Amino acid sequence: MSSRREFLNRFMLTTGAAFVVLKTDAIARVAEAVEQLAVDKSAKELASDDAFWGRIQSAFDVDRTLINLNNGGVSPAPKVVIDAFKRYIDYSNQAPAYFMWRHVEPQIETVREKLAILFGCDKEEVAITRNASESLQIVQQGMNLKEGDEVLTTTQDYPRMLTTYTQLERRWGIKLVQVPYPTPLMNKDDYVNAFRKGITSKTKAILVSHICFLTGQILPVQQVSKLAHEFGIPVICDAAHSFNHIPYKLSDLEVDFFGSSLHKWTYAPVGTGMLYVKKNLIKTIWPLMAAPKEMDENIRKFEEIGTHPAATHNAVAEALAFNEAIGIERKAERFRYLHSRWINRVREFKNVKFRVNINDTSNWCGLVNFYIDGVDVSKLVDYLLSKHRIYVVPIIHPEFKGIRVTPNVYTLTSEIDLFGDIIVKVAKGEVKEVMEG
Repeated sequence: MSSRREFLNRFMLTTGAAFVVLKTDAIARVAEAVEQLAVDKSAKELASDDAFWGRIQSAFDVDRTLINLNNGGVSPAPKVVIDAFKRYIDYSNQAPAYFMWRHVEPQIETVREKLAILFGCDKEEVAITRNASESLQIVQQGMNLKEGDEVLTTTQDYPRMLTTYTQLERRWGIKLVQVPYPTPLMNKDDYVNAFRKGITSKTKAILVSHICFLTGQILPVQQVSKLAHEFGIPVICDAAHSFNHIPYKLSDLEVDFFGSSLHKWTYAPVGTGMLYVKKNLIKTIWPLMAAPKEMDENIRKFEEIGTHPAATHNAVAEALAFNEAIGIERKAERFRYLHSRWINRVREFKNVKFRVNINDTSNWCGLVNFYIDGVDVSKLVDYLLSKHRIYVVPIIHPEFKGIRVTPNVYTLTSEIDLFGDIIVKVAKGEVKEVMEG
């Protein structure tokens, strides 16, 4: 095992010809925690070790008067990432046409390579974007679809991606086909079979979510990919909520296209994302913004968006180092541990229901949706925020309602326990102002 000093040296980063910064603070705390507290402990054993996670929590500069259990939309970045972002901005601003374009921007290649290693693909298959929506729309709108072609997805996929296809229905005359699946999903074969039934001779693409943004359900993407490929249908994976949330590689998904946001579970600056396109398919996808013909087979054609702040995507390297120091397996087990603290207290109440199968941890991780019979979802969300400064998200979908809860690595056990205290009182009917009617 490497020493702390070796670990820190590993993450030294250059931002120009003579601009070298040694990372301290957040990375140092994580390195020290790993070296002192994580040795000989499995990820599951470490999940409840507040001494270890306290070091991680101290790396974030967050407002502790607010208990933020809405990290699914966008998460705070650790201070080391924000500091790096600011450094790149300040350095670039000295003479952007020189320092930003010549020194800072070229370092995007290091970020590309780090993302590719983490995902398990070739760096020439990774584009760095501004979010999952941009990544996915590059593929959705870049395919050579024509009138009558069908695209298959579910009724629970992300609205922005559905809007993209409904616009293409109006624009090109394609057809969007949406299939429902059970919630909670007790048998993952039901999900795969929903796609099987929706495939026709006109199906030209399948859009699948890795983790459903509504419920937190971890979905069997690989099985859908295998099914689709039997029919020669490419698969687009919406991984906005799974990258650096649960451990996996590209080989575990077998998808053709993949888009994710890096400002969620990766803790990169707001406005960062990644796109994966299988190498032999790059030439088949038109970029959202025009690129020269010479770039037809170059993944970088999807980054041709004009002048932009290089600081944003370069600071992704810091976020990746922070995640690597913790370990994704450790993160995933910590998320399940935090959820289990409140779930195990309320599951005895028959009126408390979950939108995932909580008895099988392969179904969920850091994002869980629940509801309480007789309780108004919106009223409970407002009550939690106004009375207790606990921030969660109401999910109002045509097929169901619920509350989405997403803690993160900086969440204290005392904070999740307070949330559990309140939900127990609500389940007992002691909080009258949140009842329906």
